[in-house]
Amino acid sequence: MSQPRILIVDDEATVRESLEMLLSRVYTVETAESSEAAEVRLQESIPDLMLVDVVMPGLDGLALLERVKAIHPTLPVIMLTASTAVKSAVQAMKIGAVDYLSKPFDVDSLLARIGEALSGVSVAAEAVITHEFDRRGLPEIEGDFGVMVGSHPLMSELFQKIDQVAPTHTTVLITGESGTGKELIARELHTRSKRAEKPFIALNCAAIPESLIESELFGHEKGAFTHASERRIGQFELADGGTLFLDEIGELSLQVQVKMLRFLQEQEFYRVGSSKPVRVDVRVIAATNKNLELLIQEGKFRQDLYYRINVVNLESPPLRARSEDLTRLIDAFVQRLSPVYGGRQISFSDEAMDVFQSYSWPGNVRELENVCESIIALSTKDEITVNEIPARIRQAVSSTLSGEGVDGVKFEDAERKFETEIILKALKRANYVQTKAADILGISRRILKYKMDKLGIGENPPS
Repeated sequence: MSQPRILIVDDEATVRESLEMLLSRVYTVETAESSEAAEVRLQESIPDLMLVDVVMPGLDGLALLERVKAIHPTLPVIMLTASTAVKSAVQAMKIGAVDYLSKPFDVDSLLARIGEALSGVSVAAEAVITHEFDRRGLPEIEGDFGVMVGSHPLMSELFQKIDQVAPTHTTVLITGESGTGKELIARELHTRSKRAEKPFIALNCAAIPESLIESELFGHEKGAFTHASERRIGQFELADGGTLFLDEIGELSLQVQVKMLRFLQEQEFYRVGSSKPVRVDVRVIAATNKNLELLIQEGKFRQDLYYRINVVNLESPPLRARSEDLTRLIDAFVQRLSPVYGGRQISFSDEAMDVFQSYSWPGNVRELENVCESIIALSTKDEITVNEIPARIRQAVSSTLSGEGVDGVKFEDAERKFETEIILKALKRANYVQTKAADILGISRRILKYKMDKLGIGENPPS
């Protein structure tokens, strides 16, 4: 296995030489004495990581960073600076740097930061500058509502609420199963707000170790704890003026929840190891696929924080509740993926679409997108047939390709009968209190009401 390649860009020869001597024991190292020389090297080959000095004659490091991220948005760049000025660090992180280090370097810290960047740890928090491409280089979907696709009544209602809430400063809690597009909702809230030109930072709370999450959110001062060799700017400070999206907020420890609550109340926080408050203007959008009310009962989530983040609740419906949108979603994914796979005119056969419609999609839209890409990547034909659908999906679908089930019963009829039966059982068990019935079924009251109307189930108990 070849060593990761690192490109060091610094106008000081002594810095380049010392870094090369240090890193060449572990990595393949290349150097450039200026931003212009670095751009020439990037035309020849793309490294796995760049170390870039901020202050250089001619094109400075921040300008080089901006050019690099415009062409290679996923290339990790760590900025090097002889200054401890917060402003430069914040600007670098907003442009897309994964980290920054102050000179002179602490060797252990430098090696740790490089290791984290190469292993992808640093992408748990991602500062997003609006651009045409996503993090994998694929063109954005042109959907029915920004990048979101759907014409189902549940989605139309969601789009209307996003439009209403987006211009405000209101804290929003987005709920829904994994893979339903909660981050897309957060992005649309940001894009349609007055903060659209400022940073949108997405942080997955479940992806960061509990011991590091406080520093990741609020930053820390030099010497605040072991290996804290310099001041570090947290995500709240980097998101100043913009939006901070906290995914999987139910994973936060109670200690961090207290500090989160203080910020929402006071719009200020303390870096770890500091007694000086930092004030910022940040809109918080949170998301979870867990039942926070149940976590409150279990003593794992603070009730006062729940009320603070749940000012407005937007629910992202599961794909099975809006199966009518499936064809539109597949068309959008095909349009997005086609240029990547040779510009092929890809389509799915009617039989393949029948199988897709009959599958329950437990992983929701994310699963659908991944399946579509997997099929297109492995197929050599422009028309996708049933045989190219993953076996696990074909096996999970109980109907035959003709749409007939066991003993001639149509799958759709059997599904309708099954849904009706379990909803009626849940309503009876809950004494026809719809909120309780929805909890029993693991869905929201809004989705339960939609299904009751669709299936013709009355709201009152039978006489």
